Amino acid sequence: MKPKVLILVDWPKDVFMSLNDVADVGFGPFESREELLEEMRDVEALVAGVTPVDRELLENAPKLKVVARFGVGYDNVDVEECTKRGIYVTYTPNALSDTVADLTMGLIICLARKILQADRYVRTEWAKPGSLKFPLGVDLSGKVLGIIGLGRIGSSVARKAKAFNMRITYYDVIRRENLERNLGVSYADFNSLLKTSDFVTLHVPLMDATRGLIGERELKAMKETSYLVNTSRGPIIDEDALYKALIEGWIAGAALDVFTEEPLPLDSPLIKLNNVILTPHIGSAAAETRRRMAEMDVKNIRSVLMGKVPPNPIPEQKGLVFKR
Repeated sequence: MKPKVLILVDWPKDVFMSLNDVADVGFGPFESREELLEEMRDVEALVAGVTPVDRELLENAPKLKVVARFGVGYDNVDVEECTKRGIYVTYTPNALSDTVADLTMGLIICLARKILQADRYVRTEWAKPGSLKFPLGVDLSGKVLGIIGLGRIGSSVARKAKAFNMRITYYDVIRRENLERNLGVSYADFNSLLKTSDFVTLHVPLMDATRGLIGERELKAMKETSYLVNTSRGPIIDEDALYKALIEGWIAGAALDVFTEEPLPLDSPLIKLNNVILTPHIGSAAAETRRRMAEMDVKNIRSVLMGKVPPNPIPEQKGLVFKR
């Protein structure tokens, strides 16, 4: 019998079906967690989206050899438990860096030029007699963009921001002097970046050290005219503190593609604010990008099923070889 591969994302199926020559490919979703756990008993390779790959799931997957994340974030995967069990965890670096950076720049432009407010103004106010004039936005040229996390996505944001003649500073736990030279960016310590940036954008993974990285203290350190953008992971920002910052004017506005709870509840107080842009975790949501991600997952799975080391293990498993 062919090994069983289970896909827990719904597109693009044709790319995942290309594994049919070496595996039996099945797709979710399932009506209940119990149904998923039952299905996992014969699965050797799993493509994971938002579904938590936790100890309970792993205990019900005795044959599992590889968890292929459909994306670059893997905070919903119990990496330590996978490693103990000899299960590879892979991800899709480079497949989506430019796409997430595109969205980041789009959000920055929308904040600067008040594009969403302008759209609502045209639909509801512009033609009314005596309507108020639309408020001015700000230029991006000459503004300071502070990038927190100068990895693949952060670097791509820097490259794109240079085209808008922005002055770019960055903070990273690892100083990247080669990128400073190549991209023309300046290093700043964390607090200085917050104090001097007109736009702050987050591009760090979610881990213990970054959970709640931006809270009340950090938001109060930012300029009252500055904007905060998050296309990484929701829990990196304390949302209660951000709400307070937005209604009390600590900062001018924010744009969020990710949230502590997703989908964002309809009763979230953020929804009622006019100085925040909210998008539904669409950082990688471009057709070409999703195909690249799927193709990378397929390569990782095919390698493992053939007894080889996958080409894109997560950093914590780099250099490890599992035999199962």
